[in-house]
Amino acid sequence: KYLSTSILKISVDPAIIHSLLGEGVPDSHYPWCLCSCPIKSFIILNLSNQITLQPSKLKGIQTKLMPPHNDENGTNRPVCSYLRPLRAGRLLDTPRQAARFVNVLGYERAPVVGGGGKQEQWCTLLPFLCRGKGDCEDHATLLCSLLLGYGLGAYVCVGTKAKGVPHTWVLTCGTNGAITFWESLTGHRYVHVPINPNAPPMVEQPRPAYPYSTIGCLFNHQSFYANCQPSDVVELCVFDLHDESKWKPMSVEAIKSVCSPGSSTSLPPFPPLCAPGLDAATASNDIELVLRGLVCEHRKDLSLNTTWDDHLSYLLSPALAAYETERSAGVSAGNEEFQDSIKRAVPDGHTFKGFPIHFIHRNARRAFATCLRSPFCEEIICCRGDQVRLAVRVRVFAYPESACAVWIMFACKYRSVL
Repeated sequence: KYLSTSILKISVDPAIIHSLLGEGVPDSHYPWCLCSCPIKSFIILNLSNQITLQPSKLKGIQTKLMPPHNDENGTNRPVCSYLRPLRAGRLLDTPRQAARFVNVLGYERAPVVGGGGKQEQWCTLLPFLCRGKGDCEDHATLLCSLLLGYGLGAYVCVGTKAKGVPHTWVLTCGTNGAITFWESLTGHRYVHVPINPNAPPMVEQPRPAYPYSTIGCLFNHQSFYANCQPSDVVELCVFDLHDESKWKPMSVEAIKSVCSPGSSTSLPPFPPLCAPGLDAATASNDIELVLRGLVCEHRKDLSLNTTWDDHLSYLLSPALAAYETERSAGVSAGNEEFQDSIKRAVPDGHTFKGFPIHFIHRNARRAFATCLRSPFCEEIICCRGDQVRLAVRVRVFAYPESACAVWIMFACKYRSVL
């Protein structure tokens, strides 16, 4: 059925709830429990024999009871148990660098057996890092754990993106009340400024840059808050977690009883992150040599000769370093020096073209095939003209747990004949 009333209360046999939550769990341990739903909504179970549904969060969503999230072993775990403060030692220096590390881990949607929709399965930290890839929930819980380790007020947000696509991301609350969204799949950060729906039409309202549409709840290892504001649209929400008229908190004692060390759903201590075992310089050189060979073969098939400019290739390095610095630190540096060196290396009457691209794998052939799908890159690789000189530069940046960011730039210079 679909809900259209303002508040609906359904009496339910407590045995049904216990069958969902597991045997041997007393009511005092689960006074409230989040049940996963199609993410655009949330369902709060109250073990006093009734379920309170808030249709403002369930509009257009088919109501059904679903158990807490399963981990990779099929074990039901409260969502708060997937988080814990995680310190990276000396491997990651800043929260933004931690966000970059999470970003370069691969994205893979949770597999669904026999077809169907999105499977509600979350992966705990250790299996996620061992696989090196996971769904958006896995990225969000890892990033939130790292930000908690840096002493930030971090929470995982559960909601939707455009067109109602389920999504999770991370939120941090500053001591001054500033709200920042962290997208774990891209490493981007967005400052949240709520829109005032009651403001006069002539008042200029902030235009959100983030891709999030609605939010149903947020949580970390110690707290859980359900959104009970009139609208769950992110740009209209006020993130004052101390205001219970906007965010309904779960009992802290209840969370401790099921998520504290030694409880039935707690996870074993997490081992420290593994240091990078990759020689970045050697890996960069190996990929670059393979790419040069692939370019020569491709141009030979087109009956084109290939002449490499080693000096021009070397001059591309500062640009690749600047791109990674911008991704990991959020600041751009060195662009003026790069432009000046290129201007000096390209003679008068010649044209320079460059194409940078980023990967999170080290497969040179796969990267080359991707580059050829870009018309601009193909134009550089297949450049025809007078005094054509080609260049390619690869920079591999190593991160913990064998993760890496690979930057490649193809470039060419040639004499203009027009």
